[in-house]
Formats: sequence, structure tokens, C-alpha cells
Amino acid sequence: MPTAKAPISSATTTKAATISPTLMAPLLAAMSIHALVMNPEYPRSRAQAPLRSGSCARADPGARGRRRKTAGALGNTGRRGFGAHRSGNPRGVTTSTSQQELFQFLEDRFACAQACTECARACALRASLVDPEGTENQELVRRKGIMCAEVCDATCRVLSEQNQVDEEAIRVQLEWCRQVCLESAHVFDQQPGAEDSAAACRACARACGEFLATLR
Repeated sequence: MPTAKAPISSATTTKAATISPTLMAPLLAAMSIHALVMNPEYPRSRAQAPLRSGSCARADPGARGRRRKTAGALGNTGRRGFGAHRSGNPRGVTTSTSQQELFQFLEDRFACAQACTECARACALRASLVDPEGTENQELVRRKGIMCAEVCDATCRVLSEQNQVDEEAIRVQLEWCRQVCLESAHVFDQQPGAEDSAAACRACARACGEFLATLR
């Protein structure tokens, strides 16, 4: 009489490895730049932004000291534009532009986004240190800090969009961020202990102005 065979047990499932959000952007950046360097035929007509998710104010604080990495999704559509719209490249960036010039543009854009991230963090911290029931001047500092943090965070996210934002929208956002940062820096100058926040605002305003100049 045949004996019943024991049922074959199902394979033990293991939990898939996960990658933290703070490591995802540098990983994608490295993969994209490696593909561009190793493949000379990779299209170079459009310079796209680094891929990031969530709030830009949550960016890795240690990223400033590293080599600036940007994830560029580059495509040759024959039309001007970020994605399917208009070009986000500076004047002179074409299909014949050298890789060095293209990398410089991507790094400038990333530097602007990084300055916005640091300014948003500094302003949010400054606003949190102000007593909500304080003087009128303290209330002004608190409101300016909150506003500047929100505008800088929004600007960082605009710079990080891959296809959805056209060049004109980026210009408007950069100019708005630049003005808000300068106004906030002026307010922080009058608040004792807010020197670092004022410096971060001016650095962000300068970065926005410099990157804005490349789009004109």
C-alpha cells in the first residue's frame, strides 16, 4: 500500500529589503549619471531635475559636503521644455552641449534646491523658537520664518519636479522665493540670535538669483 507523501512545504518568505527615502535620491542620481557617462549616445537635449519625494525640507543634512549628485532624466524630444513642455535648459544647452556644461547646469540647479532646503530648515527652526505670545516684533519674526520656510520648501519641490513644471513656472517661483528670502533676512537682522537664519536666507536668495540668470 503506497504511503502518503508529506506535503511539500512552501518556501519561506522573507521580508524584502527596503531603501530609506533619504538614500533613494542619491542612489537614483548615481545611476543616472553613470548611465550618461558610460553611454555617449545618451540624449542630452534636456536637463531634468533630481528625483525626490516628499518635503524637500526633510533632505539629508549631510548632503552638502558630498559631491553634488543629480538624477537627470534626459530625453531628445525635439521640442523645448521640461518634459513635454518648454525647455528648462539655459541658453546654449543643446544636443551638442558638452557633458561638462550639462553637468554644471544640473549641479547649479541642485545647488539652488539645496540652498532652499537649508533656508527652509533654518527659518522653521527660528519660527519655532519665538514665543507665540511675545512682542509684536517677535510675532513678525515668527510669521516671516513660517512663510519663508513654506516658500523655500515649495521652490525646492518645483526644482525637483521631473516633467510637470515648465520654464516660466520655474522663473516665477525662483523670483518669488528670492524676494521672500531677502525680506525675511531683513527681519531676522533685527532679531538677536537670528544671524544664522538671516545668512541662510541671503544664501538662498543669491542661489535663486544665480540659477534664474541661467534661464534667461
